[in-house]
Amino acid sequence: MLVSRASRAAVSTACAALLLATSACGSDKPEGATTTTQVRLYGTDGNMQNSYVDELKDRADLLNGMKGTIPLTPLPETFKDRLRTVDPKLKDFLYSAETYDAVVISALAAQLAGTTDPGEIAKQIVGVTTGGQRCDDPGTCLQLARAGQDIEYRGVSLTRAGFTDAGEPATASYATLHFDDKKINDGKTEFVGAGDESAASSKAPPRGKKQRGKPGKEAGAPLVLGGLLPKTGDLALAYPPIAAGAALALKEVNAAGGVLGEPVTWIDGDDGTNPTIAKATVASHVSKGVHVIIGAAASGISRAVLPDVVAAGRVLFSPSNTDAGLTTIDDKGLYFRTAPSDILQGRALADVILRDGPHKIAIVARKDSYGEGLQENVRAELERAGVGADRVKLLTYEPPADAKAPPVDFSDGARQIKDFRADAVLVIGFGESARVITALADAGVQIRH
Repeated sequence: MLVSRASRAAVSTACAALLLATSACGSDKPEGATTTTQVRLYGTDGNMQNSYVDELKDRADLLNGMKGTIPLTPLPETFKDRLRTVDPKLKDFLYSAETYDAVVISALAAQLAGTTDPGEIAKQIVGVTTGGQRCDDPGTCLQLARAGQDIEYRGVSLTRAGFTDAGEPATASYATLHFDDKKINDGKTEFVGAGDESAASSKAPPRGKKQRGKPGKEAGAPLVLGGLLPKTGDLALAYPPIAAGAALALKEVNAAGGVLGEPVTWIDGDDGTNPTIAKATVASHVSKGVHVIIGAAASGISRAVLPDVVAAGRVLFSPSNTDAGLTTIDDKGLYFRTAPSDILQGRALADVILRDGPHKIAIVARKDSYGEGLQENVRAELERAGVGADRVKLLTYEPPADAKAPPVDFSDGARQIKDFRADAVLVIGFGESARVITALADAGVQIRH
């Protein structure tokens, strides 16, 4: 179900007005009486996945009734079927389309540039998505690119508009997901569009180079892509669909003849959801001649490795970074993403929460650029909708430094939320955020199912 932004905004305003009106009416209960507040749980793209259930093990029933948003366009069944050809056990599809598009766009940019030089590839990436002949599959697009023709790629996630001048989607689609019976209930999923098509870049890219014969090594072929993906760490639950998206794109690009007359090469790499691991992977990729690095998965990890990537003159292309601050980061024109900014997700999340008419809202976030950035975006949207600062409580937690670190201890935060008498709790985090939910239950907070 696709819901218009205007309709959703109207609902948000109405809910906020009702929230303020009812909270001003007082209570019929005698002074000193106590009641038990039931809490609705909300999540984000870091935890609204079927694989999140595994993080709670035998307490997964706590997730029943939880709802949240993720960047997700309605995926064609044919695309899901193609993904399952590379991973038959795939349970989730989060960022699979964005990863697929990141790989395809990189391939098309290299073909149009006529070289695997990362700087020249970077100059073509935005233009691949704007203002040319429209195409939506690798085979057709590569054929046009080999002829030196300007193209407008519309893939799986990039459907309404192309990239902005900053190298990110001008528009996005978000899905509202619901946990029921310890899994995502697909029957309740609805979609809402966000962003502005007019924000797409109107700058003309450099003229594409027509391929003559088989340029091969003269053009620096083969194009080498390197993965910087969360095989391990807090975001490992998101790895299967991301890896499947990359594998499918590589398979289909090469089936269509590859780039510059040669099959595209892929070198695996782990970001570990850890700066130290990610930096080591980047160094390894540079030494092996990788031209475009696909990743990192977490925004904070991309921030950590970007200086190294820029210094090495490589392209960093993330399928899942949403930190709004990355829009203006100093990247020397070498950083791109197919995931939308959290400014858009902040609005979508606030809308979902306000539709339930909560009186007090706690927003819990992992302490990094993704968590704190999205927390602030949601807070600002709630304030804009009329929710007073006294009705919102902000809390953060330190994510584990590595796999050997002790798990998150959120017991004190859970007690604060209970004392605050929140009836809505938004949890912004990755796999480790399951400890926030169990801490709430252990503190006696009644979770509404």
